[in-house]
Amino acid sequence: MEALFTSTAIVALAEIGDKTQLLAMLLATRFNRPLPIILGILVATIANHALAALLGASAAAFLDSPIFRYAVGASFVAMAAWTLIPDKFEEDDAPKARFGAFLTTLVAFFLVEMGDKTQVATIALGAQYHDVIAVTAGTTLGMMIANVPAIFLGQALLRRVDLATVRKVAAAMFLAIGLWVLAQTAGWLG
Repeated sequence: MEALFTSTAIVALAEIGDKTQLLAMLLATRFNRPLPIILGILVATIANHALAALLGASAAAFLDSPIFRYAVGASFVAMAAWTLIPDKFEEDDAPKARFGAFLTTLVAFFLVEMGDKTQVATIALGAQYHDVIAVTAGTTLGMMIANVPAIFLGQALLRRVDLATVRKVAAAMFLAIGLWVLAQTAGWLG
C-alpha cells in the first residue's frame, strides 16, 4: 500500500503545472470532448508508466547493490530540483487533430510523457518499491487526479492554484524520499 499511496501523491503533485497537464487543457479546448480525452490519458499513462515501473523494478533487481541504491536516492534528489522548474507547453507543440480526440490524446500523451519528470519518477519509484503493479496504479491514479480536473476546469483551475507552492511541496516529497533512500543505503536507518 505504501508504494501505491506514495506513487499517487508524488505524481499528482508533480503533474500540476506539468507540460502534460497543459497538453490536457489544450486538447480539452481543441476537441471539447472530455471523455475521449480522459480515456486517452488513462490508456497512454498506463502503457507509459507500466513500462517505466517495469524498467525501474528490473534495473533494481538486476543491479541490486549499494551503488544502484545511491543512484536511486540521488535521482529522487535530482527530481526535487527538477520539480521546482516550471514547465511550458506551447500551442505550436500540440498535435494536429487529424485522428479524433481519443487517438490524438493517446499518442500525444504517450510521446510527451517520454522523459518527463513523472515518467522518471515512475522509474525511480519502480526501482525503490520493486512493485510494478502498485507503482503503475499509483502513478496512473496521480496523473488522473491532476489531469481530469484540468480537462474540465482548465484555465480557471490554474488561476486558483498556486503552482509555485505545489511545486515546492512536490520537490520536498522527492527530496525526503531521496534522502531517506540515501540514509537507508548508508545504514543510518534501521
